[in-house]
Amino acid sequence: MTTVALLVLAACAGRAPSLPPTIVLPPAAPIPSPVTREPKEVAVTPVFPDLGDRRALLEPSLATKRAPDVFRARFTTTQGDFVVEVHRDWAPNGADRFYNLVRIGFYDGTRFFRVIDGFMAQWGISGDSAVSAAWHDAHVKDDPNAHSNARGTMSFAKTGAPDSATTQVFVNYADNGRLDGMRFCPFGEITEGMSALDALYKGYGEGGSAGHGPDQHLIETGGDAYLDGFPKLDRVVRAHVEGE
Repeated sequence: MTTVALLVLAACAGRAPSLPPTIVLPPAAPIPSPVTREPKEVAVTPVFPDLGDRRALLEPSLATKRAPDVFRARFTTTQGDFVVEVHRDWAPNGADRFYNLVRIGFYDGTRFFRVIDGFMAQWGISGDSAVSAAWHDAHVKDDPNAHSNARGTMSFAKTGAPDSATTQVFVNYADNGRLDGMRFCPFGEITEGMSALDALYKGYGEGGSAGHGPDQHLIETGGDAYLDGFPKLDRVVRAHVEGE
């Protein structure tokens, strides 16, 4: 399911230990020392209780429904709720993929594995390695930028290669206009709960050789068992499209 993390996020491709699966360029300025907090404890209820219900998670070819022109997706997290309003005319391919991922419960239980103060918060790697493998090559075609990566906007993380986004997304903490020319195309904006995103745990920093945070490739292969080694990571409890 990779998109080598980008976010300013994580780019998604390459498997070199120094280059995480989904990338977003690091912030230009030094990152301030984060404030350490204990995340809130929230129980995560399985969305797919039986194997049959997991088919949508394991077969990306089924996730092809066209998104509404405008829709809102609510995320309940360990730091509270936030809502992203998606505009399909900003990035049709990205909006369609995000809509389908939310509808099938893909983001439920996923961790905010890359949270860089002053830059962005990134998530979207499944805690189930089988699901990650299924989505690894389910790439999304790049959209032309119709909106800048301003604070509060959401884009797909990807590698530096064209059409490399898959499932990882990020929300901009700052005005990251430098990403606009790198095929990072916002498809929505946070309209409620930006404070919940601002409160996400930032203490682990970058992953891989760049820091002490989770390594994206190891998340994909080790899933939740690997991520449990980073107990302070915040996570998505549940995401759904409002009105559906």
